[in-house]
Formats: sequence, C-alpha cells, structure tokens
Amino acid sequence: MKYKALLSIAILPVFMAFNSNTPAERFLQAERFAIEKDLLLVQFDCKTDVDDLHTVAAFKTLMSNPAYSKLNYHAVAGTYGMQEGLYVPPNALFQLAFGENWTDAHANWKGAVETVKSLAIQTLLQGGDVWIADAGQSDFSAELVDALQKDLPEIESSKRVHVVQHAEWNEEVTTPEKLDFVKRRTDYVKIPDGNGVGNGTPGFRDPDFTHWEDYITDPGLTEIWQLAVDLAVKYNGKEGRYTNEAILAGGLDFSDLAEVCWILGLEDLRDTEHFFKDYAN
Repeated sequence: MKYKALLSIAILPVFMAFNSNTPAERFLQAERFAIEKDLLLVQFDCKTDVDDLHTVAAFKTLMSNPAYSKLNYHAVAGTYGMQEGLYVPPNALFQLAFGENWTDAHANWKGAVETVKSLAIQTLLQGGDVWIADAGQSDFSAELVDALQKDLPEIESSKRVHVVQHAEWNEEVTTPEKLDFVKRRTDYVKIPDGNGVGNGTPGFRDPDFTHWEDYITDPGLTEIWQLAVDLAVKYNGKEGRYTNEAILAGGLDFSDLAEVCWILGLEDLRDTEHFFKDYAN
C-alpha cells in the first residue's frame, strides 16, 4: 500500500498536467506545431462565403492569447479555387487584424506566391516545418509548394509541409490537378468539418450565438470583431454571393478556424461558446 501511495503521488502531477484545460497547457501538450521554429500560414479564399471574415476575427482573438505570443504566422487573402461567384473584399479587416503581416493573393497571385515562398524558405532552412490551414481551396498551396520544390529540391515537402483541410466542398472546387498535387507532395490532412459539433474537431458555426460582445472586452479585438460582423452582413448573399444562413440569423460562423485548432492541438474545444469562454480575453 505504501508503494502504491507513493506511486500515486508521483503520478498525480503528470496526470494533472496531461488533463489540464488552460489555453497555455493545451498548447504545450500539442505534438504537431513547434512554436520555436515552425510557420503557420492561414489562407482564406474569401469567395463567396463571408465566413472567412468571422474566421479572421476569431484567429486574431486566438493569436492574442499569451500562449501564442511567439507563434510565427502569416495570413493570405484571396486563395480561392475554381468556384464561381463574387469575391468578398476583406482588405480593411485584414489590415486592422494583421497590419503588414498578410499578403493579398487576389490583387497579385504570382507576387503573393513569391512573398509567401520567401517566408516558407526562411522557416525550412532554419529547420522548421510549414503548416498551412487552407481556409478555402488548395490552389494557392499547390503553386506555393511547386515554387518551394523548384528553389529547394532537397526539401522533402511531403514531410516538411503540412496542409490541413476541413471541408469537402473546398476540395470539390479546388482545381483537380492542383488538389492531386498537394495530396501527393505534402503531408495532406483532412479533418472533420468545422461546421459540425461533436465530430472530433470544434464546431464553430452557430446561428444562435449573437452575443459575442458579452465576451470580448479588449478594445482592439472589439473593433476587429465589429468590422468582421459588419462586413459579413454587408456582403452575405449579396449580388449572387453565397448566403450563410447562420450569419443571416445574426449568429457567427468561423468554421475554418477548426484547422488552426487541429494544428495547435485544440481539438477539445467543442463549440463557439467554448472558444469565447477560453480565448475571448
């Protein structure tokens, strides 16, 4: 009994550490993204669903947590595939949320590939991996990886570049040969859809969550969320764009953030309210 008691005491701190629920402890437990050397690319199609606008605000909220203060990330707008419909202009929101830490692929696709390639090369040469959250289609990812392989043929992109996708529709409207390229040349991971709750990843689409102001108290984040909500209302379903029913009802949809959560080991976040309770401030 004495030895069992001592063993229990010794194991208890370890057990508690691996069952903690604080944001910082969740991140430290993650075995995927290495904060000291990896690069996170968050790529938004912004066509034609306005959910990307809410995802930008949610991602910035997540990155404002002290656990991620040293995380190296870069955002890219306009990384769409072959879907029809009008673009949702996100520039004002991207500028407010990310400052100069974003690239506009809609305005200059080839230039964006070159810009992001330079960031990725810097990470790869320093021993880090590149993680891509495809909040949209994988056309941009394919061209980025192709450019990386031409400049760094010695790099095994299938081991060093990780592409995470959550939506079957995004795969369906990715140019087929580019989707095939990404699946063959990267560590491609398809996770459960971030629109649903209880499927193994967080579900961040909620037509009934209309009270984000009750959680966000930081003035900077409040401004970002308000702009995201206002722009989403302005463009949702307009001029033939996709009508997001959750946002039309006054709720939120940042379902694309599920990929970032998977990369950072935050699959235990259940839904929108859980996210705001843990990360709003």
